[in-house]
Amino acid sequence: MHTEQFDPFVSEWIAFSKNSNYNLIEKCLKLAQILEYSDLDISKYIKKINEIGNSLSLKINEIKNPTYLISMLNEYLFDELGFRGAEEDYYDPGNSFLNVVFDKKTGIPITLSIIYAEIAKNIGLDLQIVGFPGHVIVKYKNEIILDPFYRGRLLTIDNLEEILDRNFGDGVEFIPEYLNEATTEQLLTRLLRNLKNAYTQSYAYDKAMKCTDMILGMQPESPEEIRDKGILEERLLRYDKALPLLNKYLELQPEADDADFILELIKSVREKSNL
Repeated sequence: MHTEQFDPFVSEWIAFSKNSNYNLIEKCLKLAQILEYSDLDISKYIKKINEIGNSLSLKINEIKNPTYLISMLNEYLFDELGFRGAEEDYYDPGNSFLNVVFDKKTGIPITLSIIYAEIAKNIGLDLQIVGFPGHVIVKYKNEIILDPFYRGRLLTIDNLEEILDRNFGDGVEFIPEYLNEATTEQLLTRLLRNLKNAYTQSYAYDKAMKCTDMILGMQPESPEEIRDKGILEERLLRYDKALPLLNKYLELQPEADDADFILELIKSVREKSNL
């Protein structure tokens, strides 16, 4: 249902993203190569990351306590190399591509957290990436919570509640499950959703569609992606493809908050297309 037109790039993505021989960094770079940077040399960026990690490991003395290691990691990445959060151009699609973040040394929480956790491995620091709502962060065991977007600052529960309030208002309460480690698939999906939203806002509907198809390749029955694919098909005036997708969404989510909006869209599509 979701592959009416065969897209070799999406097929390549599905095979690559599901292959356990590739790590998160390689999959993020493959995502960039498929969507925007066809000439991207993945091995070159892997080499860059390894060089950064090796340089950092040479600065570490025999002390192996996590507080010291985190302090050295922060000093090296943020003070020496100059990585920082992209506060001025937060919604620029480039901030979701790992190669661009490496080159300009600015990124959003998810891309900086991925780089931060990867470099940390080189000094024996096992950090987990946390898909916190609205703001990806990292943690060491369940003891230390860090925010690579803000130079690796230490976060308290109060800080986490502030993040929730900032992104969602007072309606979302902090629960411990928000600090669960994110899977590779969850992180890739989050990157693709960021990009889909950015492309949609700039009317690049074909690129947004490719992001949606890449997510559906990993999660074929995702109601949100089926809905968004239907909405994008409607915007691309492909009404015959939009209609079954929008109906499928309502089948899967009959009580959805946006059910009325989707029903109106279905009605509009039928009127425009005589379907």
